[in-house]
Amino acid sequence: MSTNQSPRAADAPPSGTGAPDARQLRAILITVSMALMAVIASVSGLNVAQTHMAVEFGASQATVLWIINVYTLALAALLLPLGAIGDRLGRKPMLTTGLIVFGVAGAVAGLAPSAGVMIAARVAAGIGAAMIMPVTLAVITSTFPAEQRGKAVGVWTGIAGGGGILGMFLSALLVDVADWRWLFVLPVVLGATALAMTLKSVPNSRERSAHTFDTIGALASAIAVTGLIFVLQEGPERGWTDPVTLISLAVGVIAALAFVAWELHRGDASLLDVRLFRERGLAGGSITLLVVFGVQAGVAVVLFPFFQAVLGWSGLLSTVAMMPMAVMMMMASVLAPKAVARIGARSTMAVGIALSALGLALMALFVSVEGGYPSILVGMLAMGIGMGLSMTPSTEAITSSLPRAKQGAASALNDVTRELGTALGVAMLGALLAGGYRSAMDDKLDGVPRQAADTAREGIANAVEVAPEAGSGAQDLIHAAQQSFVEGWQQSMWAGVAVMVALLVYVVLRGPKNTTPTVTEEEALPEAGDAESAAAR
Repeated sequence: MSTNQSPRAADAPPSGTGAPDARQLRAILITVSMALMAVIASVSGLNVAQTHMAVEFGASQATVLWIINVYTLALAALLLPLGAIGDRLGRKPMLTTGLIVFGVAGAVAGLAPSAGVMIAARVAAGIGAAMIMPVTLAVITSTFPAEQRGKAVGVWTGIAGGGGILGMFLSALLVDVADWRWLFVLPVVLGATALAMTLKSVPNSRERSAHTFDTIGALASAIAVTGLIFVLQEGPERGWTDPVTLISLAVGVIAALAFVAWELHRGDASLLDVRLFRERGLAGGSITLLVVFGVQAGVAVVLFPFFQAVLGWSGLLSTVAMMPMAVMMMMASVLAPKAVARIGARSTMAVGIALSALGLALMALFVSVEGGYPSILVGMLAMGIGMGLSMTPSTEAITSSLPRAKQGAASALNDVTRELGTALGVAMLGALLAGGYRSAMDDKLDGVPRQAADTAREGIANAVEVAPEAGSGAQDLIHAAQQSFVEGWQQSMWAGVAVMVALLVYVVLRGPKNTTPTVTEEEALPEAGDAESAAAR
């Protein structure tokens, strides 16, 4: 792949096929959306069953966190290599295989007799998910004509952004009305349905290359992502100066630098041409998704303890409270292409980022124990709309920067960016909240027994649990913890505002070109050549 390839090379329809009609395109979109929803729902669904798994398996909190996090770790590490392999071997076979692996792993996890079997099944599910996720977007970008691609990408982006919250809601509902093992029914059923529809509706497309597969680049990327994600997941638990954390950070950074150096050496034969990051579209889209998904994930981390520990709500009610933001995000993602057509991609991204920053500021300004849910609702809605508006054009900026022959790698890059951003946001905003809470609590523990004070200082849930030991000051301790949590919340929200404002400045100055997608004469004509000729244009 050369750096002077036209970005619109990704617009070529699959070789050797006629353009799908509206009915076929609708079936394709439904299929990849169901497959994506299965993957996304499995990322966050087990969060609502932590205590159930700990009791049933007799597992420590560290083991339970591994059961949850190892799926994301395997998914993120293998996205780029498997996305590129899908380009070569065929996107339909890769999607089919991934759905089978994912479904079987989900069924094993649902029946797992021990934590060890559960972890192994979650690793296998993550591998299957890494085969599925980049292909879902690559099928859209390589199949849909330009005039319809924006709307389809908007649907995909809405599910990728809001699907986690929807999945958590359905998971919490299943835990409340049935058993925690039923959490695996939803993704398995979605995966099985998507598999049947894939075999019937999804066309195959694959790209031939004169170059051998970049095995060294694939290994380096997997090691780099594994090291960095591991640090962000384990750092808050182990401590940022723990030897394991520092070693993982060093391995991740060294592997990332080695990956960049090797890809520059490989040039046209690289897994990912890193020279393309000089272009505004790829760089701007990647940075925007990294920050937006990071802030979204970080906000979710601080919202749930607010609902549960401050307002005293159940897990199910807490997920219901998150739904308005998810719905706004999904709706805005679908409507974003219309905004792009009117004002351009960069302006749409800027408006979305500004709205997200406004939503964070509103939550920071008005959140209070007494105000409850209404004190943050307007901010949540503004944030949801803003994120939806910014995510869709960012995703299109990434995929349109690489040619059709590299759409699996382009889609995987988009997904890796999201996963890294999510892990980074959870680690940063979670740490800011915890630090702000402890700092505020230090001034509110006079007269509390030392052991109870030390426990209460660890977190608001700990304070609620240890409050009876404070005797007549139990309610005062709980109220102090709630107020301290709000103060920590405000610090993390203002940090999010600062990050979003910095991103806004960057996008205004260096974001994707402020142009609207157009249908080229090349796209209006039937495809006459093969995949190589499409990639060479």
